[in-house]
Amino acid sequence: MYTYIASDLITKIKQNVFKGKLPTEYELMQKYDVSRNTIRKAIDIISQKGLVRRVQGSGYYINDFGPRADQIVNLTMGISEGFNPRQLKSRVITFDRVIADEYMAAKFGCEVGDELHRVIRYRFRDDRPYTLEYAYYERKEVPFLPIEAAHESILEFIKTEYDVSVNSSDQYVGIEPLPTEIASITGFPQGDDYIVLYQSHYRRNNVLFNFSKTYYLDRTMQFYFHASNQS
Repeated sequence: MYTYIASDLITKIKQNVFKGKLPTEYELMQKYDVSRNTIRKAIDIISQKGLVRRVQGSGYYINDFGPRADQIVNLTMGISEGFNPRQLKSRVITFDRVIADEYMAAKFGCEVGDELHRVIRYRFRDDRPYTLEYAYYERKEVPFLPIEAAHESILEFIKTEYDVSVNSSDQYVGIEPLPTEIASITGFPQGDDYIVLYQSHYRRNNVLFNFSKTYYLDRTMQFYFHASNQS
């Protein structure tokens, strides 16, 4: 139950339902009809994602990144989400199936020979180039993937259709020169350096179901990661 509450609160935070801080623990207990312990577990999840901070005796305040929010990707969310996400438009470049090779196995942790859905998308934010994404989905975890989902949120489709969602992620950020293939798709200069994000997403029981390589073409982007000292 607390994971559902956390998800619902995160959605409301993104939609600016709350002004500055979360409702009190008591108000949330009443709203969701659960115990204080359940509410605290839900808020712990939100805190770990860097969305709120606790001020002793005052409550839970929503982190405000101001006008920079549109240029920030929150890696702590696990799926490279922005703090102030806007609906992305996608141009599907490739939608097919491939077999995982040794490079994929070494880079992302899949098995050589795994059958994968491959989706290459050129994505836009406010009609401006945003990312070029190479995404792969394990067929044994996602048996069917319609092309319609590629124009929207693939992870939302997978969650709804198969009850599979991101439980944990491995993420690596680097800078790489733009390869010929992407330069020809985007019109950006070949060889120019761009931020690249490698992600491997795992469902429950640490089972890999999705991995991707994403070039961030918008050089105004910043990457945020929240860490807390639990000792």
